[in-house]
Amino acid sequence: MIKKRKKNLSTEVYALGQHICMSAHKARRGIDQIRRRSYEESLMILELMPYRACYPILKLVYSAAENASHNMSLNEANLVISKAEVNEGTAVKRLKPRARGRSYLIKRPTCHITVVLKDISLYKEFEEYMVYSKKSGLITKKKNKNLTCHDTYSSGGLWDKK
Repeated sequence: MIKKRKKNLSTEVYALGQHICMSAHKARRGIDQIRRRSYEESLMILELMPYRACYPILKLVYSAAENASHNMSLNEANLVISKAEVNEGTAVKRLKPRARGRSYLIKRPTCHITVVLKDISLYKEFEEYMVYSKKSGLITKKKNKNLTCHDTYSSGGLWDKK
């Protein structure tokens, strides 16, 4: 899926995995490691982590990158995981037969995982433009000479009052 915001000129591409059979707490261990990292770095981290939750997260990150390259023709080297979240899903309920004809309810938790990738090539071009414009003198900052520095420790402002 693709989400465009015209205010910031940023393009976000996301992949959503629903009803994944594991608890949200266990899936958050893997998600917390890859948040705000590049696409290639997150793939390496997820492949080397020993958690069972890393495989579905890896599939979602890969799917989001394929959405970006196929639908938006973005380069995978410029993608960063801008947002990754795990929400609790419905619990799958199973009945297990017990002694004397009774049954025992087993609840298997599920979770929904959302991975959002953002293209940072626009930000790199903006930063290069800002550096160029500062060097060439297009952007100048006016210095305010009326600023005074208040040092609370040397003036004794905090510790004067007894």
